[in-house]
Amino acid sequence: MIQIGHAPLTRKDFETDQDVRWCPGCGDYAILAQIQKLLPTLGIPRENFAFVSGIGCSSRFPYYMATYGMHTIHGRAPAIASGLKISRPDLSVWVVTGDGDALAIGGNHFIHVLRRNVGIKVILLNNQIYGLTKGQASPTSPMGAKSKTTPLGSIDRPFNPVWMALAAGATFVARTVDVELAHMGEVLRQAALHEGTAFVEILQNCVTFNDGAFDFITNKSTKEDTRILLEHGKPMVFGKGRSRGIRFGGAEPEVIPLDDGRFSEADCRVHDAHANGTSSAFLLAQLDAPHFPLPLGVFRAVQEPTYEARNTELGDLARAKSGAGRLESLLASGTTWTIEPETV
Repeated sequence: MIQIGHAPLTRKDFETDQDVRWCPGCGDYAILAQIQKLLPTLGIPRENFAFVSGIGCSSRFPYYMATYGMHTIHGRAPAIASGLKISRPDLSVWVVTGDGDALAIGGNHFIHVLRRNVGIKVILLNNQIYGLTKGQASPTSPMGAKSKTTPLGSIDRPFNPVWMALAAGATFVARTVDVELAHMGEVLRQAALHEGTAFVEILQNCVTFNDGAFDFITNKSTKEDTRILLEHGKPMVFGKGRSRGIRFGGAEPEVIPLDDGRFSEADCRVHDAHANGTSSAFLLAQLDAPHFPLPLGVFRAVQEPTYEARNTELGDLARAKSGAGRLESLLASGTTWTIEPETV
């Protein structure tokens, strides 16, 4: 806990006086609560937090956080957050976005903030639908999904956000789900402590336009068999009574039984979130129902120099070589030419 005088910060210190306006039952409420509970534990003064959003239901987040924040324009939150973090590396900068905001109009900004490894936290609330604009198919809507823009079923292949983040070179990639509060809280904690871009996909139920999209991994009667919780250094085991596991037999993962004597947990793949390469994480990112359990947890967490650290080093190097310098001298350096007025 950090101190304001003698009083430790609590969740209440991060709540605002604004009415939280999401649909009753929306998964965003649980996500907001977990982030408000997490921030007081990080040892960071409240004035050193900033929340940046784009457009969408998720993008109301800055109004509900008693921190600095900015509600920006569609898809551009990563660019604005990058500028803030580079100019103020001491700040803890968070982007809260949605599957439409980040992966449609904002797709370019999304992949480039990940590849640059700017030290911000990107929290993507994925409900597989456009909620704020009332139920159109989004870039993560599954094939066949019926919506206001796809009444006969979507024919677009959906994006896999985790796969995209890994392909962009993100140094921290994780997935969780809105109703698993303890799991979500731990994933967000690890993301908050990561140096560099931390990307977390939160599967979030849209009770109004896409209700039940993630029931297969949240229903108590099915979730043990339809999801697998990734834990660094532990074998990949799932199912009721830990009855099944994942092994990588050659180039493809496979499900193996652990309850008939043929295999044991020793035969299962041990999850390595700290591996330098991304091949194992890529294979895990492709697992999905109905043939495989859906992985939840941290896929990748590696340390590499951040963009803002490299930027500071470059500035120090430039100053060491040329001193403080003058803008006029910079503009007149290199190849220049003079345009003479035309004479008749």
